[in-house]
Amino acid sequence: MIQRLIQMLRKEFLQLFRDKRARTVLFLPPMIQMVIFGYAATFELHHVRTAVLDLDNTAESRALIERITASGYFNIRARLDNYRQIADLIDRSEVTIAIQIRAGFAEDLRKGQAATVQVITDGTDSNTALIAVSYIGQIASGYARDFQLDRLSRISPLLVERVPRVELERRPWYNVDLRSRWFFVPGVIGSIILIMVTVLTAFAVVREREIGTLEQIMVTPIRPFEFILGKTVPFFLIGMADAALIATVGTFWFGIPFRGSLAVLWLGVMLYILCMLGVGLLVSTVSATQQQAMVTAFFFIMPAITFSGFAFPISSMPRPMQWITYGNPLRYFLIVIRGVYLKGVGLDVLWPQMAALAILATFLLTLSVLRFHKSLD
Repeated sequence: MIQRLIQMLRKEFLQLFRDKRARTVLFLPPMIQMVIFGYAATFELHHVRTAVLDLDNTAESRALIERITASGYFNIRARLDNYRQIADLIDRSEVTIAIQIRAGFAEDLRKGQAATVQVITDGTDSNTALIAVSYIGQIASGYARDFQLDRLSRISPLLVERVPRVELERRPWYNVDLRSRWFFVPGVIGSIILIMVTVLTAFAVVREREIGTLEQIMVTPIRPFEFILGKTVPFFLIGMADAALIATVGTFWFGIPFRGSLAVLWLGVMLYILCMLGVGLLVSTVSATQQQAMVTAFFFIMPAITFSGFAFPISSMPRPMQWITYGNPLRYFLIVIRGVYLKGVGLDVLWPQMAALAILATFLLTLSVLRFHKSLD
């Protein structure tokens, strides 16, 4: 058995590394993807394209616009003269939001009444619209509070000290500045490992069939378990190398803090890669061509990322969808990698996720072995 397995492994590595383009694809794209996705994946908004319609045109309205501009979240692209211009700019996607300050804004403020500011958003991008409206609401509330305090300080300085206030004292743990990149980059690491290992492994058996070497393997004494093991070990080692590479890039390029144990992290990585190997091998055993393997692999990859909690909270999903996530290895791995990176927790906290990954890896690899039959069908 050992000799057959050694020859199988030797064949796999020779076949893989003789192809110069394959060697490049294995390591260069994950690094590029890590950098690109690390910058692109964020919930933070900056320089949102904004139009302003100031019908009040007073010192107070201009001060509010200046505060919105100075926040750094909004880029004033147009200052409008009438309401009809707003629809044209949003329809042509030249601006994402429009801020309309109605006539009488300053007068309402001076009277101590509610001064209305209308925010018109392009709802086709609901996430950006919600965050942008939230930012403007905070800026407007801060402006109104400062305006009233300044007004009271001129009228009655002693009264200012008696105005009741509620001050929010923020104390976020593990991510003091609430940087969304610290949340997303570990998720990007898990997603890239998922794509690379699954796609590469999915071609394993199919390639043998297409180039005609599967027939030669069929007449050898090799057993299904040995064949699957020979296909698994090379891609396991490649997956570990890719994981180390992109984790290093993600950690040092983006400055993500690493507070946990390397041993715990790599245990989670190994179990996760075994799960992805099981998925990739299972896909390859049910596909007749590499095109079918590619399509079938992405049929798993996209839902796996969507149902992992990478970008969308699992708790916000419908209950049946939440049940589906329990069969998704990426769900557990994201908890492991974020816990190790940001919280510094160990096996005493992460053992349920490690156990789930071990069970899924065992199930998927066993199913792959059972699916493979020593036949051409």
